[in-house]
Amino acid sequence: MIRIPIAVVAIAALTGCSPADETDHKTTGNPTHAEPALTLETAAAGKWRDQANVARDKWRHPAQTLAFFGVNPRQTVIEITPGYGWYAEILAPLLRENGHYIAAVINPDSAIKDSAKSYYAKQYTALKHKLLASPSLYGNPEIRLFDEAKPTFGETASADVVLTFRNVHNWREADTVALMLKGIFEVLKPGGTLGLVEHRANDDGVDDASGYIGQTQLITWAGAAGFVLLDSSEINANPADNKDREGGVWRLPPAFSRGSKDREKYAAIGESDRMTLRFIKPETALSAVQ
Repeated sequence: MIRIPIAVVAIAALTGCSPADETDHKTTGNPTHAEPALTLETAAAGKWRDQANVARDKWRHPAQTLAFFGVNPRQTVIEITPGYGWYAEILAPLLRENGHYIAAVINPDSAIKDSAKSYYAKQYTALKHKLLASPSLYGNPEIRLFDEAKPTFGETASADVVLTFRNVHNWREADTVALMLKGIFEVLKPGGTLGLVEHRANDDGVDDASGYIGQTQLITWAGAAGFVLLDSSEINANPADNKDREGGVWRLPPAFSRGSKDREKYAAIGESDRMTLRFIKPETALSAVQ
């Protein structure tokens, strides 16, 4: 795991150093001319958010989802594989003054599949540029690169909350579910929260390449890592999604993997049906994954 404060990333971009050349640096101080401190509601309603992202709020319900996970502005929050920064636009400003936002990103050089390296590199570059764009808004967030085959996310018991959105199906495909959950369990403080959103299969135990995962299956995986399910929510449910295996979750927006074929039908369905689960790391129990 490589820690990359955004300020250091900026220097690396200017000097030509790679992210791997910068390790274990910490950010200090507050950005000048900082915006006023935010609440969860004002962060989710921020005018700075990309309008294409805002358009998806009706399917992702960010304020309600983060409130369900118990996120507040004074926490250290790690987001696992945040993609292009959809939630980072909300979380980094929210945590700017009194908390700390950490983006845990797969190191492209560690990609299990060679075909994924350029994809991970593209996401990392886009996220870095997004967080660099406005220091007064985003403050001092941190990017941590981790090894996909040996994931660690920081010092033991250092995070209040770990969040991940629609990523578990990728871990299943890479056969890293147990490793990822073990790393998350270790970085969380006792009593800390794992907030997880994932595409939900109609029947449990489903294990295919559709992007859908059975809810009981996922809860069982988390339990094997030592987590306890605290609560579940239907905030991100979509009963209109028929879970068609052909094309999987990617047939729906925003991917529209079938192109123009039945595009209006899929647009009317909307984004996938999703489970929203809140787990805790018990105060005293040990992880079953050692």
